[in-house]
Amino acid sequence: MKEFKKIAVIGGGSWATAIVKMLTENQDSISWWMRNEDTIDHIKKYGHNPNYISAAQLDQSKLDISSDINHIVGEADCIVFAVPSAFLKSTLKMLTVSLENKFVISAIKGIIPENNAIIGDYLHSKYDISFQNIGVLTGPCHAEEVALERLSYLTVACEDITKAEWFADKIKCRYIKTNVSEDIFGTEIAAVLKNVVAIASGICHSIGYGDNFQAVLASNAIREIKRFVDGVHPIKRDIKESAYLGDLLVTVYSQFSRNRTFGNMIGKGYSVKSAQLEMNMIAEGYYAVKCIKEINDQHQIDMPITDAVYHILYQKMSPLIEMRLLADRLN
Repeated sequence: MKEFKKIAVIGGGSWATAIVKMLTENQDSISWWMRNEDTIDHIKKYGHNPNYISAAQLDQSKLDISSDINHIVGEADCIVFAVPSAFLKSTLKMLTVSLENKFVISAIKGIIPENNAIIGDYLHSKYDISFQNIGVLTGPCHAEEVALERLSYLTVACEDITKAEWFADKIKCRYIKTNVSEDIFGTEIAAVLKNVVAIASGICHSIGYGDNFQAVLASNAIREIKRFVDGVHPIKRDIKESAYLGDLLVTVYSQFSRNRTFGNMIGKGYSVKSAQLEMNMIAEGYYAVKCIKEINDQHQIDMPITDAVYHILYQKMSPLIEMRLLADRLN
């Protein structure tokens, strides 16, 4: 395997901040790109991101932070993208340096809306990056708990398992344990779908469904995820592993889940736009459910939870009526 020496993180949000925190536990130097110059100056001076998980103390002596994406990407061998999927294309358009021969890792749990493509597929088709040089970083993990240094587990997936093991070793520390996988498609698609399920969970909670129903929802959701990932990328995988089932559960149940929060607001009667404005964060599941629905038009896989969320968000169906109809289909 090629020796990768310098790692760069692209993004200024909570997940990017958590990744930087993990990496600086073991590495002497990390490059970090974000747009906002005021935020960069604040981090350089005070050692924390004022906008996202500000409790995460960062060792600024180890950070090369810049708003010049070409400087950051040009000097790095390994690039970790942690921007919302809806903004990835505009971020990549700023690049004038090549991604050739770099190890590119997606920490994005979403789909490119205009292309209906998961991140790995998009990077491969648009930038001709070999799947051997594409990785996926997935949970179960919330950025907020990384900031609090609570024990968390992450999965690094890559078809070249030695690269997955290399990056897993870079983020491993006293509060982070890691697993590796060759299933870049399944882990990435499952990470997308669990956000859709979390929206359903939030809607159900807001209209009065309790823990008993939430357990049934999660049970049905992991089977729905299995049907879809096996249908679009059929390989041998254990859906009960942490990268699939664990990531689903933490997103469905956690107080930190922005998709669950978004769903909760929709169930209370917020419009999509007003919920997005009040949250001031991206709920990836909103964009993902439309893409998944369009992809599934070709496969015709039974996906009642995804369909219900799509009907509520894009066809303006009543959350109360739609969830009653969904409840009749679950078992």
